[in-house]
Amino acid sequence: MLAGLSSGCSLLDSIVGGFSKAVGLSDTAIVIAKTAQIRTSYAVVAADLLEVKRGERLDVLDQVEFEKVLWYRVRARDEENTEGWIEAQNVITNEVLESSQKLSETFKDLPPQAAGKLRAASNLRLSPDIKAENVLFRLANGSTFEIMDWNFVPKGSTGDDGEGEKGPGGDDSDEDIEAAKVEGEPEKIDEKYDIWYLVKLDPSVSPAPAGWLFGRQVELNVPSEIVFFQQNNRKFVTWQRLDSDIPGTQVSTDRSATPGNWVILTRTNISKAVDGVEPDFDGILVLAFDRYDQSFYTVWRSSGDVWGVLPLRVEGSGDNKTFTLKLRHPEGRMDDKRFVVFRDRNRVRITPPEDVAQYMESRRR
Repeated sequence: MLAGLSSGCSLLDSIVGGFSKAVGLSDTAIVIAKTAQIRTSYAVVAADLLEVKRGERLDVLDQVEFEKVLWYRVRARDEENTEGWIEAQNVITNEVLESSQKLSETFKDLPPQAAGKLRAASNLRLSPDIKAENVLFRLANGSTFEIMDWNFVPKGSTGDDGEGEKGPGGDDSDEDIEAAKVEGEPEKIDEKYDIWYLVKLDPSVSPAPAGWLFGRQVELNVPSEIVFFQQNNRKFVTWQRLDSDIPGTQVSTDRSATPGNWVILTRTNISKAVDGVEPDFDGILVLAFDRYDQSFYTVWRSSGDVWGVLPLRVEGSGDNKTFTLKLRHPEGRMDDKRFVVFRDRNRVRITPPEDVAQYMESRRR
């Protein structure tokens, strides 16, 4: 144990539990703030020694908690090997980085399902629950990311680390939600569950590539060209472009991008659990952009509710694409259903699976 470190204030014990060991002289830290200062001490009046930038590595020499704020004594890798103190919130240790990298391996072969941004600073976590021991680090307000998956977690089952991880206006409580229920109405998703998002972070945002975010802090970044087709009772949860072969543009929110063709998965706010499992989506919509009329038109939509789970996969190139969904059959099994996308006389068309009506009808019974 390092000098100056009491048994109750180990950073790694408090944020990653069993995933890490106590900081040792061979540890390194990676700067996660856009810029941060190495200072002469952790006192308020300390002088700045060196500015470091996101992604730079520092050698960790010691750590101390001062007035409930944790600081690392570090050695920079500049020409002078500058030594000084840096606030712990500006860096992550190599142990924490490795834990995040391990999490990213779970979705390395999957395409992004949506894009989002934080509407308030929030803890990035190793698992979808609010416990102090699984915090990786705090992600800044406005941070952007790709959404790889999500979980519906029953309310009250994720614990609480006392940090009040709530959305804007965060005074909502389980008691308030219970009081707002109307007798005889079906259960609502947002009344029954907290949603957690598994996110992929770009290196420009964070050296750590992955983690879980509490859904109340997340705003889905639906592309501006299609957001107007979203209905109040049916929200967009997943979207991918059908006319792009460029990696990284499938869920793009780039306002300068040319309007294109999209497959969109939607979700109502009604609980539809089967054997305790909720569907990720219950509707399918395909939109295409007519370059001559400069307007969108509906290519295909599900005529009734479906019951489906992620991921959505788009394959092919040019005008010849397919997208595959996993839908629940009336008999209860989950089937992969493949939709064929093609162009006919400048209009985008869809050939759905021959038996797709069965999957929609089963949810109307």
